[in-house]
Amino acid sequence: MKLSLLIDNTQDSVNSAKAIVDAFQKKYPNITVDTETRPGGGEGDNLVKTRLSTGDMADVFFYNSGSLLQALNPELNLLDLTGEPFMKNVVDSFKPAVTFKGKLYGVPYASTMAGGWFYNKKVYKDLGLSVPKTWAELIANNEKIKTAGITPVIGTYKDSWTAQLVVLADYYNVQVKNPKFADDYTANKAKYSTDPAALRSFEKLEELNKKGFMNKDFLATAYDAGLKMLAEGKGAHYPMLSFALPALEQNFPDKMNDIGFFAQPGDDASTNGLTVWMPDAAYIYKKSPHLEEAKKFVEFIASAEGMTASAAVSKPTGPYLIKDMKLTDNVAPAVKDMTSYFDTGKTASALEFVSPIKGPNLPQITVEVGSGIKSAKDGAKSYDQDVEKQAKQLGLAGW
Repeated sequence: MKLSLLIDNTQDSVNSAKAIVDAFQKKYPNITVDTETRPGGGEGDNLVKTRLSTGDMADVFFYNSGSLLQALNPELNLLDLTGEPFMKNVVDSFKPAVTFKGKLYGVPYASTMAGGWFYNKKVYKDLGLSVPKTWAELIANNEKIKTAGITPVIGTYKDSWTAQLVVLADYYNVQVKNPKFADDYTANKAKYSTDPAALRSFEKLEELNKKGFMNKDFLATAYDAGLKMLAEGKGAHYPMLSFALPALEQNFPDKMNDIGFFAQPGDDASTNGLTVWMPDAAYIYKKSPHLEEAKKFVEFIASAEGMTASAAVSKPTGPYLIKDMKLTDNVAPAVKDMTSYFDTGKTASALEFVSPIKGPNLPQITVEVGSGIKSAKDGAKSYDQDVEKQAKQLGLAGW
């Protein structure tokens, strides 16, 4: 009996899928899983949608959770997993990211990621700094770092997607101030330019530029160069997703103990918390001729056994979302820094996992705000317009 599996072509995905498949086939020798790869990004999105619409989808496929799931017409194309016993293995905080109209459609096949600030622990130690719990403390640290002749904040705007992180990683702070923001935003009742907590995310980005905290060549610096600056201590902070950890580990294995991670601070130390990116999910194609075998495979993925197989070849970038799956001791120190936020419940899913709306032009808009071309207010207004087009395309109520 053969099952087909479609995954994206990143090396980490390929390694992880192979490990899961090998372990599954050992447990179920009567089922063979054939894996094929697809490109990432927009090209990959289009390929997945095309294959679903033409009835040519693999039995099981790995794809984004959160806002991109909404565009796959889950009711028509994906198997409803709500009543499956194995869904009890999935941590509740993940479930909204794979929920559509009250039904659950996927299971996580990787660890979480967080959006926040990498920092160089050696620089912090040399300058006698402590991890900031408020934005004002972070600004004060940056001033001391700048005085010491080190770049306080690494900017890598040559890769425009990296400019978004200060805005996106601030969502925990938005939600603390306005717990209804995601619902109101989706229903066209809240805007980035008019909600003070949301506008603050753009103001933080603007402030970093106004105070001259970034490297002088930040518009021409690429992501890989930013990681090098961080590892070597030439830059003290890098606002980034924790998914950068495998690249850091591969290229700077001897520097991993120097790299820490903290949540983007808000304005009140008592509410300090972390914005979390949910992992991609495994979905079952509704018209698969092998539904029972596909369920067995997805059940295996959603188990500590399946995740342990993956963890052997793919180091986690944050805690796992499968019950009984614990982090091992050999994880990067930066991952250990994240666990305290999870342990105390001080986490919130990034906005794209609790609202179907994410405008496509945010990278360009945040480059403009982060380089002083646009004010925070004007950037937020531009993003509100960007979002409106997408909301109308999705046919959301209130738009």
